[in-house]
Amino acid sequence: MVNERLIKLKTILLDMDGVLWRGADPVLDIRELFIRIRAHKYSVYCVTNNSTRSVRYYRQKLNRFGADLEDNQIITSSEATAALLSERFPHGGPVFVIGEEGLHEALQNYGFLTTEDNQAESTLAVVAGLDRNLTYQNIEIAANLVSQGILFLGTNPDTTFPLPDGFAPGAGVIIKAIETASGKHANVIGKPEKHLYNLALQRARSAPEETIMIGDRLETDIAGAQNLGIRTGLVLSGVTDKSAAAGWNPAPDVTEANALLILDRLKADEK
Repeated sequence: MVNERLIKLKTILLDMDGVLWRGADPVLDIRELFIRIRAHKYSVYCVTNNSTRSVRYYRQKLNRFGADLEDNQIITSSEATAALLSERFPHGGPVFVIGEEGLHEALQNYGFLTTEDNQAESTLAVVAGLDRNLTYQNIEIAANLVSQGILFLGTNPDTTFPLPDGFAPGAGVIIKAIETASGKHANVIGKPEKHLYNLALQRARSAPEETIMIGDRLETDIAGAQNLGIRTGLVLSGVTDKSAAAGWNPAPDVTEANALLILDRLKADEK
């Protein structure tokens, strides 16, 4: 068996919510983090389960904090969902969507028409993510379509997401409601499932053992990376505290208060 410690680290995958910021507030010096990543010659990709915002939004937000990335270095669960759906339906078509701007924009960029049509014969898939303007009628339509056998994709399973003053319900709550009403399970795309990670590895041209995932959530960021053989760095700046981290098995490769400290540990280990 290959010892991962002997394989040179090439790529860093960074979660954003809870790792770079909580809501609008940064949890560390973001500009300094990216300066150090580039100085150490790592490639970097920001990967997030948040489906509500577009790649364009995240690029602009990162730029405001002093981090200049290209569009292909930012991968949302919406982007990964649209990419996977495009593999199945390469010519696009109508999909029923529960979600916000980021999900609609990603699907439209891949040639899909986001529709409110409730007719199963004209709908390719039901796609559900976080929607803070959700209505009972939307859940009803989605559940009815799914119960008739329409493909059901969920952007990500997160039941909460961090805010500066606490937590809010996440996409997983909405997906679970549709599952309960329809009796069908969603095909989940975001972490901890493999699809988002595989898209990032493909873009980075990086093998799992050459890559580390830095995230704040054990059951998504860390578990998904571990399942694929990607190294893991857990930060305590998001949803996970020390007691939860101590009880996770297998333990993350590195656990620190924030991503800057993890980067310091990585460089120390390479010496």
